[in-house]
Amino acid sequence: MKIAIGCDPNAQEAKEELIKFIESKKYGETKDFGSKDPIYANTAIGVAEAVASGEYDRGILICGTGLGVSIAANKVKGAYAALLSDIYSAKRARLSNDANIACMGAFTIGNKLREELIDAFLTNEFVKGCSSQPKVNAFINYDMNRK
Repeated sequence: MKIAIGCDPNAQEAKEELIKFIESKKYGETKDFGSKDPIYANTAIGVAEAVASGEYDRGILICGTGLGVSIAANKVKGAYAALLSDIYSAKRARLSNDANIACMGAFTIGNKLREELIDAFLTNEFVKGCSSQPKVNAFINYDMNRK
């Protein structure tokens, strides 16, 4: 799996910890899209474009709360970013919603929970043909047909 990861300057340490965790679990190859740009939207859009294009399988974005990067990433056609704060939602983001980008807060959750969220996000897959398929199709169709 190819994973694009980025953050704002506030989340540099959290991002570095997650990269170490992903490497230790051998989930795949990570590319760091940076953290120096104080305009987090620039980093979020870069990660979202890389994931939406298919160059990367999943993305991870971190800012103070995760809210800003989530909003910015979801502006990119084909990017489906989910703000993660609990394990159940992290699993459902993949299983039921086919989210391709995980967003988290550096100030709102600790390193251990971030690791558990990423574990859930990276180890679950969307089940094609499941009862959520028509719902996912609806937002993908809207997304792909918007101007």
